[in-house]
Amino acid sequence: MDLTNFFSLLGGLALFLYGMNMMSDGLELAAGDKMKTILEKLTTNRFLGIGVGALITAVIQSSSATTVMVVGFVNAGLMNLQNAVWVIMGANVGTTITGQLIALNITEFAPVIAFIGVALIAFVKNKRTDAIGQVIAELGILFMGMEMMSSAMTPLRDSQVFINLVSTFENPLIGIIAGALFTAVIQSSSASVGVMQALAISGAIGLPQAVYVLFGQNIGTCITSVLASIGANRNAKRATVIHLSFNVIGTVIFVILSMITPFVSIMESLTPNVASQIANVHTVFNITTTLLMLPIGKQLVKLSYIILPERKGEDGRMDTEYLDQSIFTSEYRLGIETIANTQLFNETQNMLNVALDNVRKSFELIADFKEEKYEKLLKNEEYINYLNKKIVDYTTIAISSDIPQDSAAGIAIFMKCAADLERIGDHAVNIAQRAEKLDKQDSHFSKEALNEISIMSSLCTNILEELKIMNYVDFKHIIDKVDVIEDSIDKTHNEFSVNQLIRLRNKECTTENSVVFTKILTDYERIGDHSLNIAQSIYKIKEVRSAMKMVEAQEMN
Repeated sequence: MDLTNFFSLLGGLALFLYGMNMMSDGLELAAGDKMKTILEKLTTNRFLGIGVGALITAVIQSSSATTVMVVGFVNAGLMNLQNAVWVIMGANVGTTITGQLIALNITEFAPVIAFIGVALIAFVKNKRTDAIGQVIAELGILFMGMEMMSSAMTPLRDSQVFINLVSTFENPLIGIIAGALFTAVIQSSSASVGVMQALAISGAIGLPQAVYVLFGQNIGTCITSVLASIGANRNAKRATVIHLSFNVIGTVIFVILSMITPFVSIMESLTPNVASQIANVHTVFNITTTLLMLPIGKQLVKLSYIILPERKGEDGRMDTEYLDQSIFTSEYRLGIETIANTQLFNETQNMLNVALDNVRKSFELIADFKEEKYEKLLKNEEYINYLNKKIVDYTTIAISSDIPQDSAAGIAIFMKCAADLERIGDHAVNIAQRAEKLDKQDSHFSKEALNEISIMSSLCTNILEELKIMNYVDFKHIIDKVDVIEDSIDKTHNEFSVNQLIRLRNKECTTENSVVFTKILTDYERIGDHSLNIAQSIYKIKEVRSAMKMVEAQEMN
């Protein structure tokens, strides 16, 4: 291969990879929110899960994008591991479409295809049409790159050095390693299979030399989901383990099959077209592996728990449960708004649970002060403050990233939710500190006063319990309940304040205790106010999301 051919190879590879990536982006844009909506509403039915995974991957032409999205959804709590197994299996099936498409060898029509796509972009001003035009144009560019690569690599079939190198690929271990490394570098099994097909079209390589490389490419494609899981929660990492396990097990099975049966000869006999042979092996590998793994999906989940067991004990370090900032740096953007919203919603619910626990503990300390319980409450307060900071940091990054303005407005509301939860935590600490003061002074409230504080505490725990919801789709009824309880807290606060003044006038309590009692009632009343604020904020998020869906529907029409 001379220098001209080498430059032509690089140019063809650049066009091919550019066409592949941009076509995927265009398909994601054309699909809009429908793809992620399907994933969000995925049922536990394994066949539906596989079908959805295959469909989405076939549409967006990237199993990496689908698996990264699955990792993000698992991390956000939108999808459990069992559902993720089926989608990952389906993604491996869907990714074979690209190879079959390339095997059609319609390179002579590539310039025409590219022209049609560009014409749609240039002359039809419509968001959906622009996306479709982008897909068609990049498909043409992909085939033009394919043709350039094939032409540039034609001299390699007469190169003894290259022939010697390729012959080593017939060694299963070397072939698998070569395929895995190359795919890991370009982060696309579809693209690496396409390069192999270009080599085959040029006559530089045959199926016996390509088969083990193909198996390795299925392992190498897992690098994208591995990178996506960095910084994610443990379940998201397990989704990556499942993806990797699926392809490793499939590779082991097919390596053994290729060594003890005439598998390669059978695949060669189906068609004389080497590019089609490679596409067929890729398809058979993924479909067969899916069928074999289908009955043991639950065992794959168990295997992921064996490889990544639950952490035992606490190391004292604070961490968030759901937030993963890496989604904003990933090149795969499909579903990012839903993931960000869900992660923030789940993290604020996590923060709510800690704040609720402290509100309960604060009353328990008034009734019976225990130093260890007080220390635990203060530790919880540190965690509440930590979560508030992390939610603010995450939200700031989210609204400054490349997402629509309406989405950013909805996400920003979570900062207010976190701020209100942080203030609820502060009021719980105030009550606990007043309980500590009473204990040190060996002072106690009367039975009547303690009973009134108990009622206020119950009202506040009730209002916080109402805020513990699975999602904010049907939040209207909850905000009405919260409003009623908050009104009851205000009325009860006023009633008990009057009762306390009567006890003070009748000298049934000391002035010092009366002041502490009044401050405790005020803390509980403020907790009710902040709870109502949270309910109103979450309802605003729901309204923003509804408005976004209406705008998207209008744009698509």
